[in-house]
Amino acid sequence: MFFDRPESGEVSILVHILIDSEIEREDPTEFEELALSAGAMPVDYITGSRKQPSSNYFVGTGKLEEIAAAVHAHKAELVLFNHALSPSQERNLEAHLECRVLDRTGLILDIFAQRARSHEGKLQVELAQLKHMSTRLKRGWAHLDRQKGGIGLRGAGETQLELDQRMIGQRIKSINKSLTKVRSQREQGRRSRQRAEVSTVSLVGYTNAGKSSLFNKVTSANTYAADQLFATLDSTLRKVNLPNFGQAIIADTVGFISHLPHQLVEAFRATLEETASANLLLHVVDAANDLNIEFMQQVNLVLKEIGAKDVPQLEVFNKIDLIPGCEPHLQRDEKGKPWRVWVSAKTGAGLDLLQESISELLAGTMVSETLELSPQNARLRSKLYENGFVQTEVVDERGYYQLGVKLPLLDFTRIIEDGNAVALNQGIAKRKNQRSESISRST
Repeated sequence: MFFDRPESGEVSILVHILIDSEIEREDPTEFEELALSAGAMPVDYITGSRKQPSSNYFVGTGKLEEIAAAVHAHKAELVLFNHALSPSQERNLEAHLECRVLDRTGLILDIFAQRARSHEGKLQVELAQLKHMSTRLKRGWAHLDRQKGGIGLRGAGETQLELDQRMIGQRIKSINKSLTKVRSQREQGRRSRQRAEVSTVSLVGYTNAGKSSLFNKVTSANTYAADQLFATLDSTLRKVNLPNFGQAIIADTVGFISHLPHQLVEAFRATLEETASANLLLHVVDAANDLNIEFMQQVNLVLKEIGAKDVPQLEVFNKIDLIPGCEPHLQRDEKGKPWRVWVSAKTGAGLDLLQESISELLAGTMVSETLELSPQNARLRSKLYENGFVQTEVVDERGYYQLGVKLPLLDFTRIIEDGNAVALNQGIAKRKNQRSESISRST
């Protein structure tokens, strides 16, 4: 965009160096998946180990010559490093290898740029790219000097580098202003949902855990889903009717990854705020992946960073169709609440357990009662049916409806207090009457 680089770059050399001093190390398999997701065609994978990265080239001189030989042999135009490179390291590597060099952050930014579809998503990605580029402009314009002086030749007195830095700064301000409007619109939408008492469920999880596939199954939507990293960037919201609960909003969000670049967390903060304000998080996990526990830890770190660590979670172990003999089932915690549900978004197995678990966690205490409604309360009856609360119905000789319902305690209490129905069972209503009678006798 701001400096001369070759347009092509599919033929790539991958470099993964094991650094002894690193506490959290990158996954080489995940790095290859990232490269493929970006559209690269890896032709060689160079690995090695060092105690500390070299300040000049990140790698040592021997490994540098090995990479240069691979670039020459395969006529590669792109070298990808599974590490964060400093601007000077990236610049030195490009000068020595005579081809384009990208670090892990630049690779993820490139994937995000390809996947962004909405206007908001494109703005967020551009903001992250500009912040990343602003530290790497020098390499592109080091050959240009300050503008010439003299009669008729005096300019602003800035180098081309300084002009571009100013242009980037102005563009960043403009994008931030636009994203502030987006954040305000999202906040307004959240307030309207809260006023309407509509619960929000947000899908979170490591990238390629199957969030979008699960979202499509539960909501009957047709959002883009693919077996690749970061298939989803733009947040999508859909309304769904949950059994024994009623209407709720389910949001599909961007997937997380280990060491997610800070620029992306900041740029996507407006989108991620949907997660922080949700009533429930569905933490989708690839049950067939051996590293799923480590991936869950990485997701929880990002949730903590965006202020969503205290939002209630339901762990959804997806892709059980890839595990021989694994059947859909529900696990509960020591308090009896749903904790983990095993499903397959591909086959639909276990989705009924998932919906029941979501309803139970959103509703809190559920009540099973028989309500008697008069013919004048047909609108309430229709609403109970609409929200999936009605399990049985009998109409007596008077034309009164006797509905066997299962619904949240809060909704049941509101119906009884409004006087629109009479509870016929011996459950909560009887206990409430007993308490009121005892209070009246004591007074």
